[in-house]
Amino acid sequence: MGIFKKEHKKFEYKPRYYKGDGNPYEFKHKFDEYRTTVGKRKSLKDKFTTALDEFKSSEHGGFNKTIVFIIIILTLIFLYLIDFDLSIFLQN
Repeated sequence: MGIFKKEHKKFEYKPRYYKGDGNPYEFKHKFDEYRTTVGKRKSLKDKFTTALDEFKSSEHGGFNKTIVFIIIILTLIFLYLIDFDLSIFLQN
């Protein structure tokens, strides 16, 4: 059946009362124009390196001190709840 290749018909549908710009049926995320990972680079490694470079060069680059502080507090609460004993680290 590979001899007869049939192409599907394409229709140009335009809504009757739509007066806006562009295609109303185009699916596009609302934040795509602000992302640097969307575009020509398609490999996963390139997306990660671009995102990390953007994160480091932003005005709030690095780590968030509030998040680190909350993680430390939650870890200490968890260790208290499971009755973690610090004496295993002391050598007497």
